[in-house]
Amino acid sequence: MREEFVSNCEKDTISFAKSLSKSLTPGSVISLFGDLGVGKTHFVKGIAEGLEYRGDVTSPTFNIVNEYLGGSLNIYHFDMYRITGWDDLYSTGYFEYIENGGVVITEWSENIEGALPADTIKVTITRIDDTKRKIVVER
Repeated sequence: MREEFVSNCEKDTISFAKSLSKSLTPGSVISLFGDLGVGKTHFVKGIAEGLEYRGDVTSPTFNIVNEYLGGSLNIYHFDMYRITGWDDLYSTGYFEYIENGGVVITEWSENIEGALPADTIKVTITRIDDTKRKIVVER
């Protein structure tokens, strides 16, 4: 199944992701694709809001993974930008997080595409202009 949405602002992106979160179950994996600054972290904020997480959501650039615990499902938010191979990926605990029964969300999924589970929800965000984004969800 493929769904397309045009976001006119950050609030639209968050709202769209929030609606997507209603279909998530324990063990869901979402892979985010898109250039720097297209709104991947805003998308994660929407997922977190939809799953009733009340804390801050930030890019895990320097941590590799941020854990958002305490909502209706735990969220494990990865930044795979610096992952260059299987050894790097294993060292992040990625596979263990998938087994934990929360929701795993990966930014820079291009770097780990071969390790994504078959049922991963693929989200591609592309810039239309300074504020508009095209969001494509493939399940």
